[in-house]
Amino acid sequence: MGKADEPTRQRVAFVLIDGLGDVSLPKFGYRSPMQTAGIPNLDAIASAGVNGLMDPVEAGLACGSDTAHLSLLGYDPRIYYRGRGAFESMGAGLPMSPGDIAFKSNFATWDEKTGIVTSRRADRHFEEEGPILCTALDGLKLPSYPEYEVRVRYATEHRCGVVVKGPKLSGNISGTDPLKDNRLLLKAEALDDSDEAKHTAAVVNELSKEISRILVSHPLNAKRAAEGKNIANIVLLRGCGIRIEVPPFEKQHDLWPCMVAPTKIIAGLGLSLGIDILEAPGATGDYRTLLTSKASSIAKALSSPLQPCPNVFVPGEDEHKPGRADGYDFGFLHIKAIDDAGHDRASVFKLKALEAVDRMIGQLARLLWEAESNGKFQYSLCVTGDHSTPVEYGDHSFEPVPFAICRLKDFVNTVGEAVVMRASLDPFPLPTVQASEDLHNEIALQDAKRVGRKASRGDSVCEFSEIAAAKGCLGRFPGGEMMGVIKKFLQAEV
Repeated sequence: MGKADEPTRQRVAFVLIDGLGDVSLPKFGYRSPMQTAGIPNLDAIASAGVNGLMDPVEAGLACGSDTAHLSLLGYDPRIYYRGRGAFESMGAGLPMSPGDIAFKSNFATWDEKTGIVTSRRADRHFEEEGPILCTALDGLKLPSYPEYEVRVRYATEHRCGVVVKGPKLSGNISGTDPLKDNRLLLKAEALDDSDEAKHTAAVVNELSKEISRILVSHPLNAKRAAEGKNIANIVLLRGCGIRIEVPPFEKQHDLWPCMVAPTKIIAGLGLSLGIDILEAPGATGDYRTLLTSKASSIAKALSSPLQPCPNVFVPGEDEHKPGRADGYDFGFLHIKAIDDAGHDRASVFKLKALEAVDRMIGQLARLLWEAESNGKFQYSLCVTGDHSTPVEYGDHSFEPVPFAICRLKDFVNTVGEAVVMRASLDPFPLPTVQASEDLHNEIALQDAKRVGRKASRGDSVCEFSEIAAAKGCLGRFPGGEMMGVIKKFLQAEV
């Protein structure tokens, strides 16, 4: 078969909206933020494709982002999960070797006299101070255990990665994080009777003390105290883990994967699965992220070799390497701000941020349609969440999330090619809104826009929401089946 006869390569842009799901809110007329928001592009994906309701791991289980992502990408967390610390640390740029342990860690505020952690997050906006304090901690020495090496690297917001290297370490220990404010700082404890676990707990407890000793005397904290800000005088060590050993994603699914994930724990998970992490300038993994940059990076990676692929992040190296010359088949785009809005109980921001994500999807669709028009590739758009983070709860919950996948050409037919090509590619910030903003008129307007919309292909669903997805032809399914659903969809006759 000559090149002219080769089948068109199928490629998929996969958008994962962290914390997507929610519950009905009185403020929104007893509807969820997704049901209330103006999200025409997400609605068009639902209308143009097939839909279902997905339990990221299993029904009734409130899961973390790390276990949910493992499940969605086809790796049973009951078999492969070894703690989230390795993901955070690798994503922050700390390479790990077999035998190392790592923690997902928070800069926090601790009352030395009472032993109480008064604030688990010293400051969510810690981008300037965090790297300075991490530099002060990196390479610290443990007086009683000089044979161990400690590496610390800033991640995002109030988070950092901490890796301990040395002999006879166990990942089977508890952490020091009390998990809620105004509780006592915990001591690490062995979770089994092995000598390694008991020894590791002792090492980690001394590490916690040494970290606090350095931070308490750091001039940056004196400056924060003088300004009336929370000081960062402790690092909460949680999610002790080792690097997982798993079959690479490409071998598991026969798809070359890439990922845009400024959130370090997700980037580290991707690296653990052999997924290339792409550069996306201005993408921060928080409220100030540049969504347009994420869309552009994924579109370029999926359009290669027609255009240069973005560079790829390599842990522990200052220089980044070029992305895969032939491009990628599976482009994973992670969005964190929606989850932050849920944790911050910011209902209006969650709604507005969903609308911003919808705008970004319009940009992504335009960029991919321009590439598909060249005849080299055919694209599909897929969107879902990793779990629900309802603003009423301020935390992860067990509610399922909507899943939708469609072919790009069907999306274009649903929306109209002229509309797709009019999507502005200009960068835009996430909105800033006041929680007290009156949305009644806006909600009525969005309701009017959604009335009468009809599904164009696939099934009867024509909205992207928790309730609408339940009527989809995929039914309700566990996240471990998601990659199988995507691959079958890609293999189906066009």
